[in-house]
Amino acid sequence: MTHLSDIEIAQAATAQPIAEIGAKLGIPLSALHPYGHTKAKVDYSFIQAQQNNKNGKLILVTAISPTPAGEGKTTTTVGLGDGLTRIGKKTAICLREPSLGPCFGVKGGAAGGGYAQVIPMEDINLHFTGDFHAIGSAHNLLSAMIDNHIYWNNDLNLDGRRISWRRVVDMNDRALRDMVVALGGAGNGFPRQTGFDITVASEVMAIFCLATDIKDLQRRLANIVIGQTREKTPITAKEIKADGAMTALLKDALMPNLVQTLEGTPAFIHGGPFANIAHGCNSVMATTTALKLADYVVTEAGFGADLGAEKFMDIKCRKTGLHPSAIAIVATIRALKMHGGVAKDQLKGENLDALRKGFANLERHLQNLAKFGVPAVVAINKFIHDSAAEHDLLKELCGNIGAKVILCSHWADGGAGIEELAREIVDICENRPGTFKYLYEDNATLWEKVNTIAKEIYRASDVTCDAAVKKQFEDYQKLYPNFPICMAKTQSSFTTDATKMGAPVNHTVHIRELRLSAGAEFIVAVCGEIMIMPGLPKIPSAEKIFVNDNGQIEGLF
Repeated sequence: MTHLSDIEIAQAATAQPIAEIGAKLGIPLSALHPYGHTKAKVDYSFIQAQQNNKNGKLILVTAISPTPAGEGKTTTTVGLGDGLTRIGKKTAICLREPSLGPCFGVKGGAAGGGYAQVIPMEDINLHFTGDFHAIGSAHNLLSAMIDNHIYWNNDLNLDGRRISWRRVVDMNDRALRDMVVALGGAGNGFPRQTGFDITVASEVMAIFCLATDIKDLQRRLANIVIGQTREKTPITAKEIKADGAMTALLKDALMPNLVQTLEGTPAFIHGGPFANIAHGCNSVMATTTALKLADYVVTEAGFGADLGAEKFMDIKCRKTGLHPSAIAIVATIRALKMHGGVAKDQLKGENLDALRKGFANLERHLQNLAKFGVPAVVAINKFIHDSAAEHDLLKELCGNIGAKVILCSHWADGGAGIEELAREIVDICENRPGTFKYLYEDNATLWEKVNTIAKEIYRASDVTCDAAVKKQFEDYQKLYPNFPICMAKTQSSFTTDATKMGAPVNHTVHIRELRLSAGAEFIVAVCGEIMIMPGLPKIPSAEKIFVNDNGQIEGLF
């Protein structure tokens, strides 16, 4: 069992040259745009030339509702990719890019852990290839051009009180949530109230991850609604004449990033919307490219299955025509005991009663996944303090509802510790395909879509909103009737209350506001106290990060 930290394991690894990783998928060196020796972007022309290739099998990794005990969804995604490679399958992994917010906050990075990591870990978790900087710059360019348009005569009659487009920064910074800009006199513009969101919540991020090519990217950027006139006529980014320059800023970023796992499995890491405030999936460009090059593609959806998996199915799959052939739902004994009422500092001891009680959370997610018609298997990410009795009980509980459980030790053993899960996934794909279906149809009303998600997935008894939000539903129903719904909700609970763990029922989901994402082509329903700009914890992870005398980063997990 390793006692090294994640970053120590990653820094001790010998990475293969990125040209060798590309060659495993048939990508020639001429189609790679290297960023150093171990990461590269894949050229558009090469991607376009692969469009007639047959798609591989898409595998979705999701999880139970996250807890402070940790579940290891990204670690399992990486490990499963290595496991599939070990059993002889041509495999690629597709992940989201980490945000600096959680890296310096409390959640940590998104490069996996132990011996199931993608590398170079420090680069991936920090600046990587600059995609997030490009997305933030494109977003804020539009912000600047909006205020500039108002300053110079405001020919579009944009109402300063009805500007919905805010600014973004890739950092947790609560002081920026609400603010007044353009103070200091007439030369600085017209003062108005606005604020910052975190970059991963930007509609530009959502568009970036849903665009199929450069042309589609610009079309979507042009359709962004930034505000209204006094007569409530929508104003778009195209009318501000910002879409061309925004596309130019994103042109190189839209090329998928190629890296590798510790065991040399190719991994595309591209795009990074959060699943609690956005749709939580990596880019369509990366996923569709991987499917044209590999026989098996392992990807993840953010946070628990009630958020990430639901949005993966109802937004990403709906927009692309893709669907997963199999699902692995990740859980840990520790996290299930936490859902059963055990405090984090008491998780090391065996507690079968708490595990039995906390199993309700896993059971709920399995029931929900069945509604999409895709076969699912439970992947237990093993921890050293798990007991054999706890493993046996979980197998029994899952067996009682017809679910298969596989114990995985990829954190300690890499791909070798997850081969059983890899073989089960292959068997599902080849011999037990399901019949994929969406949770709701396009022609359902927006209000019906929200109610379906809340009642079918969250098990709420009612959905409520104020009169002003109800009016938003009515207005958007007339203009965007076929848009799917993107729920913005706490990841920690099926309810809108982060403290309600386990599998609560008969609660009320209150919709605080609707946010139109006309370019991304969905409606965001903001529920409860969810923050579009998070804050740092009392002791942020940033306090522990430094550069040592050898020029290496330490403290990054």
